[in-house]
Amino acid sequence: MADPDVDALFAGTADVPVIAAPMAGGPSGPDLVAAVADAGALGFLAAGYRSVDVLATEIERTRALSGAPFGVNVFVPAPSVVDRAALDAYIAELAPEAERLGVHLGEPLEDDDGYAAKIEALEADPVAVVSFTFGAPDAAVVRRLHAVGTRIVVTVTTAEEATAATAAGADALCVQGSEAGGHHGRFVNDDAALAPARLRDALAAVRGASDLPLVAAGGVATGDHVVAARRAGAVAVQIGTALLAASEAGTHPTHRAALVDPRFDATMLTRAFTGRPARGIRNRFMVDHPTAPAAYPQIHHVTRPLRAAAAAQGSADALHLWAGIEYRRARAEPAGVIVRRLVDEWRTASEADTGPAA
Repeated sequence: MADPDVDALFAGTADVPVIAAPMAGGPSGPDLVAAVADAGALGFLAAGYRSVDVLATEIERTRALSGAPFGVNVFVPAPSVVDRAALDAYIAELAPEAERLGVHLGEPLEDDDGYAAKIEALEADPVAVVSFTFGAPDAAVVRRLHAVGTRIVVTVTTAEEATAATAAGADALCVQGSEAGGHHGRFVNDDAALAPARLRDALAAVRGASDLPLVAAGGVATGDHVVAARRAGAVAVQIGTALLAASEAGTHPTHRAALVDPRFDATMLTRAFTGRPARGIRNRFMVDHPTAPAAYPQIHHVTRPLRAAAAAQGSADALHLWAGIEYRRARAEPAGVIVRRLVDEWRTASEADTGPAA
């Protein structure tokens, strides 16, 4: 039975108040998106770090696997104000890492991840929903995508960001708390980005700044978490870490193993891998490089050979193990099982709390 709030929010693109987070770099591929969509949730492909051609192939593959609607997430390029001396010092600091892994560091490039081309592609071949991270798209971009029937979601972390996204014409806001795994979505990559608000506080701030429907992201892994998020004003929740170990996820085997390895007992925010704050399972690389400067995507490009080598060599101590605070709850099961269990837990917890769930 479709949840009326979710149906109103996404115009029939999902039946339950669960959205699968777009996890860039591999986990959120067509197999995972199709599996969660078939379970009644809304799945998202991650366009980040994908070429337009690869994105088009993944969209085609997802449609072949499932007839259910799905979305695509796009990184919004932001002006890069980089302390070049700090960046050069950090690159020098990473030289021993490159030697240890037997590779050369990458070049500190600045690019926009093919933003304009991806918008053109999504305009020409529309999907149900497009979400944006790292900023709000221009109102003109929103109008273009609205014109082809696509709904727009913008990830926000503060009231100010919510106001900007609302003004741009977004249909909904994904409110990200500090508990979330992967990159923090703050629009400005400054020191404040290393101290994000917890989800409940972010929801309260955003709820006071915008009347748009809210999606809660960060640390959601149980039915009680869903109840708490909806009580705080969210219509739906977004889960990512809970799906990292799913059968259909494209998560690297070393990353999967770290989710249950007792050596890795905490998560933390770091700029060490990309120059932008992201939460991952704490490992040696994070601990050894605590002062990476705010330089995204430059550091992302510099460390790309390191991360590729660490993955190839199975080195969890040098790999970016993105995960949220509830990473121990990730289960190696089919994604549909994970989604349906979460929904069942939510309905049970909701009935116990307030009577039958909507």
